[in-house]
Amino acid sequence: MIRFECDYTEGAHERILQRLLETNDEQTGGYGVDEHCEKARAYIKKACGSENADVHFLVGGTQTNTTVISSILRPHQGAVAAVSGHIAVHETGAIEATGHKVLTLPSDDGKIRAEQVKELYDAHWNDAAPEHSVQPGMVYISQPTENGTIYTKSELEALSQVCRACGLPLFMDGARLGYGLVADDNDLSLADIAKLCDVFYIGGTKIGAMMGEAVVIVNDALKKDFRYMIKQKGGLLAKGRMLGIQFETLFEDGLYFDISKHAIDMAVLLQTALTKQGISFLYHSPTNQQFPILPDRTLKALSEKYTFSFWEKADATHSVVRFCTSWATKKENVERLIQDIQALQ
Repeated sequence: MIRFECDYTEGAHERILQRLLETNDEQTGGYGVDEHCEKARAYIKKACGSENADVHFLVGGTQTNTTVISSILRPHQGAVAAVSGHIAVHETGAIEATGHKVLTLPSDDGKIRAEQVKELYDAHWNDAAPEHSVQPGMVYISQPTENGTIYTKSELEALSQVCRACGLPLFMDGARLGYGLVADDNDLSLADIAKLCDVFYIGGTKIGAMMGEAVVIVNDALKKDFRYMIKQKGGLLAKGRMLGIQFETLFEDGLYFDISKHAIDMAVLLQTALTKQGISFLYHSPTNQQFPILPDRTLKALSEKYTFSFWEKADATHSVVRFCTSWATKKENVERLIQDIQALQ
C-alpha cells in the first residue's frame, strides 16, 4: 500500500536519526535547557530575523495550539478562526476543553480576511450587552491552510494591521509552514511572518522531524511565564534535547527548506499531470496538499493500492479527495499514481 493520506507517514530524515545516534550518550540538562536547544534557538532566530524572539520546543501540533492559545486568552475570551480551521475541526475540542470557545468565520478557501475580523470585533463591542457573549481575544490562522491555500504578504499585512488595531494577538499555526514557504506562489518569508504575527510555530513533525514544533514568540507581552504554561499542559519534555537536536539539524544549513521543496516538487508533478488529464481540483493549492475531483469508481479502484483522504462529495458520482506529498515522498510512487489514475479514466 502506497500512502498519500497525510504528510507524517514516514519517520525522520536520516541526518536527524544519525545526529540522535551520535549524541545518544551525551549527558545534558533536561527540559530544553541544553546546548542543542540553544543552538537550534539561535538558528531559528537568525532565520526569522528576530534575535529578541523567544523559541520553545513542544512535541506536537495539538499540544502546541492548546498551550499557546490558553496562555493568551482570559477565561471569557475565544479564538477567532476559519470555520475549517484546524482548531475548529481536527483537535477534538481541545481548545474548548481549556474553557475557550473557537469563534468561527465563514471561508471558502480556508483563509479569513481582515475585514471579517474587524466585522466580528465591531459586532461584539457594538452589542448593547457584550458581556453576555464570548469576547474575541485573539486570531488563529494556519499557513498553509487546511485546504492547501496560502496567505499572501498583502493579506497577512492587512490581517496583522486589523489585529493590532483591535488589540487581538495574531497566532499562526505553522505545522506545514515549510511547505508554504517554498511554494511557487508564496511571497512571504520567515522574517515577514515574525514581523506580522505575535506568535507562530515552525512545524517539524510533518517536515522531517520524528516529532516536534518550534514556537516563536515575538510579542513581549506573550513571553512571560510561557514555560509554566508548557509544563502545566504536559508539554515540557524531560529529554528536551531530543527536540533541540532535530531543529538544530533542520536549520543549521537549510535542510528544512530543501526537504520542504521536495514535497512541493512532488505535489506539482501530480497536479500538472492530472490537469493534463482534464481533472479538476476543488482548490488551487500550490502546496503539498492536492484536492482532485475524481469519479467514485476510480477512487474505489485506487483504494486497493493507495491510501488518501476523502474530503467531500462533488456530485452523485464524483468525490473530492486529498493526496498529500511529504519531504520523503518517492517520485516513482507519484508517477505510479499518475499512471493508474490515467488508466482508470
